Amino acid sequence: MQTQKSLLEAYSQAFICSKKYDSKAIYAKRRESMMKKLDSFCVFAGMPREPGAEEAFAETWTRFVQEPAFLYLTGVNQAGCYLVLDPKNKCCTLFVPKKDPFKEFWFGKRIGYLPNDFDARNLTGIDDIRPTDEFWKFVQDLARDYSKSKAFKPYAYAYFFEKFEGDHNKKMATTLRSKIRQFGMEVRSCASMHFEDRLVLEAERIGEARMAQRITDKAFREILPQVPSMKNERELYLTLNYRMQCGGDGDLAFPTIVAGAANACCLHYVKNDEPLRVGSLVLLDFGVRYGTLHSDISRTIPANGKFNPLQKLLYQIVLDAGKFYQRFVKPGVSLKEIGQKPWEFIMEQLESRLVQGFKGTYKLLYDKRPHGVSHFIGEQIHEGDPGSRSLDVVLKPGMLISCEPGLYGEFTATINGKRYNEKIGIRIEDDLLITAKGFVNISKNIPREADEIEKLMLPKNR
Repeated sequence: MQTQKSLLEAYSQAFICSKKYDSKAIYAKRRESMMKKLDSFCVFAGMPREPGAEEAFAETWTRFVQEPAFLYLTGVNQAGCYLVLDPKNKCCTLFVPKKDPFKEFWFGKRIGYLPNDFDARNLTGIDDIRPTDEFWKFVQDLARDYSKSKAFKPYAYAYFFEKFEGDHNKKMATTLRSKIRQFGMEVRSCASMHFEDRLVLEAERIGEARMAQRITDKAFREILPQVPSMKNERELYLTLNYRMQCGGDGDLAFPTIVAGAANACCLHYVKNDEPLRVGSLVLLDFGVRYGTLHSDISRTIPANGKFNPLQKLLYQIVLDAGKFYQRFVKPGVSLKEIGQKPWEFIMEQLESRLVQGFKGTYKLLYDKRPHGVSHFIGEQIHEGDPGSRSLDVVLKPGMLISCEPGLYGEFTATINGKRYNEKIGIRIEDDLLITAKGFVNISKNIPREADEIEKLMLPKNR
């Protein structure tokens, strides 16, 4: 008989768990919290298939990424699974594909249904495990039962978003609606209830977020002295990724951006293959996933290790904008409520520091506000409702948000008798953990001051 430790090791690809705490207990606590909010049964659908499986002509070999809501509640990281929460009977039911030893021969252990096999139950902590081919009959039987109960509502819940017509969650809701209509039941979204829990991180996830910061800090410090000798974006991209992944438990938080010079004016630049030009800036947007949490950091550095006067002036404006914005970050406010403040600050500072101070000019590539200054961080790097980004949600202790003001455009200035011209993008991003009294910048150790960056990049000159 396998021990719990050996079981977790065997299924590490299919069940996400920590070596530092009891993940199974945390998933159970989350399901219990969600169940208490419900006045009818609720369905969550994992991703329906492996990446590329919908195409007849391609095998993409892309890493599987589970639906975050499903992963948050179960830890199950494989396709074709469903979760049903039943508050009437106080029961959770997990539906998984039937056990397929031949598929496991190719791809490794998968959670599957097999009579008298208890791996799925012992892994997940869910007692009621059933095969997916019983899912719709189970749901219809449940709907029939609920429709007769006066204590519960004449509708069911599913996790979906009305405005996203093509995604698997909306397809699930549409199919569910057709299956239970005969019992006089409608379908409602449980997404807002779900995010009430998910946006607030438990102590364990906060610990993982802090660990991700330490790994990211170490990687950034290690690559800074090497950058002046690097020839192109790709070399920097690969080196930074390698350093982060060596320190983490496998994955990046998102595809790293390495954008030199004017390439930084493309917010989601993905080429990462052009030369690094002496005298230009390089915008880095990077982070690592540790456990189920992430770091999300942006830094803008000089390719040769030294900011020119105009670059330093603009960099300081962006840095000060982040510090200004952080004055307003606290429990009880929403990101929408305070989101315009750093952009107004930047516009004022461009006029006073650049135009009036150094006879400068600027032409921005946007109208005052290039992007949001904050987003939630959690199971997803951009956490929250995918339509509204949960910007109306009031901040609470335990929430984690980004702080990422930026500046993108063409700039000129005369400084010490020399005229400078730049087309550049600058972004400086930290991650802020909301506390009872305000926030803690958990990225505070990752170098951001211009002088500190120069010192780390050119240590022999100091």
